[in-house]
Amino acid sequence: MAAYRGRFAPSPTGPLHAGSLVAALASWLDARAHGGAWLVRMEDVDMPRCVPGADQLILQQLATCGLVSDEPVVWQSERGPLYQQALHLLVQQGHAYPCGCSRKDIEAALQAQGAGRERHHIAVYPGTCRPERGGLHGKPARAWRLQIPDLSEVPWSDRHLGPQTQNVATEVGDFILKRADGLWAYQLAVVVDDAAQGITHVVRGEDLADNTARQILLQRALGLPTPAYLHTPLVLGANGEKLSKQNGAQPLGVADPLQVLNAAALALGLPPQAGSVSKALTTWIGAWQA
Repeated sequence: MAAYRGRFAPSPTGPLHAGSLVAALASWLDARAHGGAWLVRMEDVDMPRCVPGADQLILQQLATCGLVSDEPVVWQSERGPLYQQALHLLVQQGHAYPCGCSRKDIEAALQAQGAGRERHHIAVYPGTCRPERGGLHGKPARAWRLQIPDLSEVPWSDRHLGPQTQNVATEVGDFILKRADGLWAYQLAVVVDDAAQGITHVVRGEDLADNTARQILLQRALGLPTPAYLHTPLVLGANGEKLSKQNGAQPLGVADPLQVLNAAALALGLPPQAGSVSKALTTWIGAWQA
């Protein structure tokens, strides 16, 4: 069995907040409890949304809380050749195809089919540009999509949530691998990076559990291993929704790192600690192993 390798992969769209520290602490504790390595990866593939300097601020916040990557930090924005290689392989094997549809094209096609299915306010792609349906129909390629097999029910098991399943064909459709603006899509980047870094266990927030079935299909198409998954409880804002920068999450203040770590530990069901950060982290490792 491969040695444990975990990771924390924040998007540098701003500083860490209380919710993101929960995911960071959980992933770090899980790695330490298994005697494994903990890596930090900056998921800055969506560069227009990234805030200059946020990556370094995140690393400083983590370090103040005693959470330091065991290996050099990597940035997705520097890993384009890896993603291109993966896309090329998917195209060669018939798993990916170019798409010329705009958002209006997709909406019109869905209306013509009498299907107004939406998921997270995003229309499920109707497969207009699939090769067996005539491909691009004379339009220039805008994006690249993964062709999802019919009846693609993907079961998987989460270490916290238990058995999960999703029909990716009906609930998601052929999802994007490379966007119309030329940027790499999150799903492809994270699958390629997890494999390239030898990640064996993924610990992340419960809001990302919905991505898992898509990532498993991509792993299978690329011939890559599937990590073990654990999705942690979310920290909610005053409006009852996931705490995020969009709904008013405040930047994480680390003037008192033990205080913010205690709040994160409480969200994970761990007892608060007094004394030093290092002592608290050691105690929580033992509790996580129990």
